[in-house]
Amino acid sequence: MVRDFNIAKTEADISSYAGYVGSAFMLGRGLTSVLWGIISDRYGRKPVLVIGIITIVIFNTLFGLSTSLWMAIVTRFLLGSLCGVFGPVKAYASELFREEHQAIGLSTVSAAWGIGLIIGPALGGYLAQPTEKYPHLFLKGSFWDKFPYFLPCLIISGFAFVVAILCIWIPETLHNHNCNKKSIDDAEALENGSSGGDKDSIIPKNENLLRNWPLMSAILAYSVFALHDVAYQEVFSLWAVSPRRLGGLTFTTDDVGNVLSISGFALIIYQVSLYPYVEKAFGPISLARISGFLSIPFLQSYPFIAMLSGLTLFILISIASILKSLLSITITTGLIIIQNRVVEQHQRGEANGIAMTSMSLFKAIGPATGGAM
Repeated sequence: MVRDFNIAKTEADISSYAGYVGSAFMLGRGLTSVLWGIISDRYGRKPVLVIGIITIVIFNTLFGLSTSLWMAIVTRFLLGSLCGVFGPVKAYASELFREEHQAIGLSTVSAAWGIGLIIGPALGGYLAQPTEKYPHLFLKGSFWDKFPYFLPCLIISGFAFVVAILCIWIPETLHNHNCNKKSIDDAEALENGSSGGDKDSIIPKNENLLRNWPLMSAILAYSVFALHDVAYQEVFSLWAVSPRRLGGLTFTTDDVGNVLSISGFALIIYQVSLYPYVEKAFGPISLARISGFLSIPFLQSYPFIAMLSGLTLFILISIASILKSLLSITITTGLIIIQNRVVEQHQRGEANGIAMTSMSLFKAIGPATGGAM
């Protein structure tokens, strides 16, 4: 898309400009996540979710109609600013389940997010520039030729529109009760199946969240890994389609779509069937540490995989993409579980908003620096 804006002077500059577009979304989200979290704590999770999904319908559609770099950056920034879904939806998922089942609830959220980050680029790979890929369906000189990146955005916006309608029937999970601290602890103890509140896992009712070290440490680790993860996601597609002379794989967008689709399918199976058992065996903290440690040597193998070619290259890149996705989602889910367990319900929206702000600011750095480097 950036290439077709004809703003990059050299082929290598495309990565930098693409990074600005990616960073605009994260910057917008970083500026407003705490606000959306506070709104969800005060007025409920459901209104924030509905507003956020409607925002996707509007601004994702406009992004597909972008005719310049600045229009693309502005629409992505507004989408990030006005779509405050991710923080409140984590609080929502943690409130739907008892604590012993929160791993499956929150793993579903992170799986959905991870799958979206895989299926989104895959849809882009299959549906972008339809007049070139499917000339018998989309004619040259038509609307689809003038806006070659509108089709995948339209499909995603259509899906979001259906979800916005379905949100009418979802229940609200935010319940405010006029009761003292002891009754809150007793209710939580009953929900968790224990004889008393877990004094070490939940901070006092009026405690400043910025002084909650378990929360802040989980957010810091979450943000640092988010920087790593979004830089990888941004660079992987660029690296795959780059020519061999620039160190790339010379993949087509269809090839990239195939690799990411395979990864998405594997991710669904892992999160739904395996992750809850693995989390129960190791715990979220140990599991995140192990996965983070394994990520370091694993990513160092990518340049060696690039020395291969043909079917061998495709198979190994697909396996590598699957393993990277599983490690990433394991770390992310573990840290999300911790963030939601160390605060009370009335502060979960704000706590997740702080996490989203920090993570988004780190992620705003990732695409720009990753693409430039």
